[in-house]
Order: sequence, then C-alpha cells, then structure tokens
Amino acid sequence: MKNKPAYGIESVDHALRLAVLLQQEGPFGVTEAAERIGVARSTAHRLLAMLVYQDFARQDPDRRYAAGPVLHRPGGTETVAQLRTMALPHLRALVERTNETANLMVPAGTQMRFVATVECDQALRVGDREGRLLPAHLASGGLALIARLTPEEVDLRYPMDDKSEMDIQTFRKALRQTRRQGFAINNQATETGVTAIGHAIDAPARPAFAAVSIAMPTARYRRDQLPALAAALRDTANQIEQDLRADTGT
Repeated sequence: MKNKPAYGIESVDHALRLAVLLQQEGPFGVTEAAERIGVARSTAHRLLAMLVYQDFARQDPDRRYAAGPVLHRPGGTETVAQLRTMALPHLRALVERTNETANLMVPAGTQMRFVATVECDQALRVGDREGRLLPAHLASGGLALIARLTPEEVDLRYPMDDKSEMDIQTFRKALRQTRRQGFAINNQATETGVTAIGHAIDAPARPAFAAVSIAMPTARYRRDQLPALAAALRDTANQIEQDLRADTGT
C-alpha cells in the first residue's frame, strides 16, 4: 500500500500525473490536460512546458502534447486511450447502478494501472485512483486477469519459491475462488478499510486485456451484496467488450 507523503509538493504531483497521462493516453491539448488534473489552463501550460524541457513530453505541429523520449513506449497508448473513452459511459452507468466508485485498470507488468475512475456521490466513498499502480496479485482487477492464465503461466510469473513479495498459499486459494465464481475480491489487501470486486475484460484477440472494478468502504461491504454487484460488473464488462468488438469490426 502506498500512502501519500505528509508534505507532498502539489506541483510535482500534478506534473507526475500529467506524465502518466501522456504515457498512457497522449496526445492531448492544454485544455484537456487542465481538465484531467483539475488545474487552471495556465498552470497546465507551465507544467507541460517543463515536461517538454525535461524530455518527458514533446509538442507536435498541431500544438498537442505527446509522450517524449523519456516516456516513449512503442505502441499501446492509443489502445489505452480508446479503451478509456469507450469505457467511461459504462463506468458511469455502473456507478448509478451500484452507488459505489467504479474503476478501469490495465496490466503493467506484474502491476495494475488505474486508467479511469468514476466516483460515487456518497459522503463516505473510495476516491479517485487514476494513475495509481497496485500489485496485480492483490488488486481485484489484477487477480481477475491472473485467474485467466493457465497454471503454467501463473507458475512462470509467480514461482512457488517467491515468498518475499506474496503469500503463495493465500494467492493460490484466491485464484481458485476467482476462477470458480468468475470475479475477484480484494478485501483490504491493498488498503485498510477498502474492499473491491473486479471482473476481467476481453478484447478481440486479446483475452484478459483489462479489468473493471467496484470499490467501497469496507464498513459498507456485505457478502449478501455480492450476487448483485457481481452481476453489475459482469454486465459492464460485457458492454465494454461489445463496444471493443464493434470498434474493430469483429
């Protein structure tokens, strides 16, 4: 679990969030950047200028900003950006249906990166997780994706003698449960007081491409809610998958 530093520097936080967005979703303009991190347009312009100066960003001829040499990863950014745009309406509908915060996440090595969050309007709620990384074997969406792997693939990624980072036996038990029920539960494994339920999303020719989750305060979580929450997640994942298939014409 990562805790925000007690004496965080807000401008650094904003710049780092912009860098993550550029790597995941760019290119975008100054106005969109300001809206995404919640700052004034002039502030976003100054932050982007500094990122360009340090090679974290570049400005294209159309005046939009994209990931620079430091952040450049061949391919993938357009896919994540398209997925986020496509999924947001469904996340909002999921929040309306469950009255809990909804998230979209994608794998990043052995971690899961949150690429979109839609918060519910309850006073006590789980806040925005966009841009955060969590261990895939603990995050509900990550566990839902790992459960789609073959036992051989799981062994290669999480060898049985790797006890320094995870409880292998607890992990194996969680995988069996996830495969059996079709969704994963993260009950305070990554953050005390937060419970999340995750479901995998398949893309055409790319199984277990992403995941959607519902996150709530543990104080409000009840096991008798699981069937309804799991059904809402499953429907949301299916709707996103349908949109992905329509977008690729498959």
